[in-house]
Amino acid sequence: MKKQKRQRRGLWVTLIALLCVAGAFFANDLVRALERTAYPRSYAPDVRQYAAQYEIEENMIYAVIRTESGFHPRAESNAGARGLMQITNETFEWIKSKIAPNEAITFDDLYDPQTNIRFGAYLLSVCLSRYSGDLSTAAAAYHSGMGLVDSLLQQPEYSADGITLSMFPYRQMNRYVYKIDESYQKYCTIYAEE
Repeated sequence: MKKQKRQRRGLWVTLIALLCVAGAFFANDLVRALERTAYPRSYAPDVRQYAAQYEIEENMIYAVIRTESGFHPRAESNAGARGLMQITNETFEWIKSKIAPNEAITFDDLYDPQTNIRFGAYLLSVCLSRYSGDLSTAAAAYHSGMGLVDSLLQQPEYSADGITLSMFPYRQMNRYVYKIDESYQKYCTIYAEE
């Protein structure tokens, strides 16, 4: 009788251990699924295409889209910036003159995800190139303009090397850079195995 109780107890312990292992495995999958929901990779073909074309990391584009519009293609800011990567009319005209001068693209076309990602990825690549690949400084320029960032780089309290910013003096700029950096790191971690 005692032997049977010990055997049953051993089976229960084994079963509970197996359930714990299975639960941990499924909990991991659940956490991963929740993270991927919070940090999606929507519009992947377009992101992949323009990341390759402009030689930037896909995760940087995803970080900008997530921060700028939350992946809503018809998003519009109070400043009139449009689409996934939130581009203003003035910036649209500048980018168009660089990459699509003879194309019949209008500001309204920025609601089209492919067009918006094409233009936004180009702008991001220009910012990254101009600021030695430093994502934080490039993000500040993407958000606040290259002219403002260039002027901040001339001030030693904001830049030790005149190439990258070590401090972001404006509240909105600082918050934006923080969000971009955080999103980028999350994307790199969540999708590391891909």
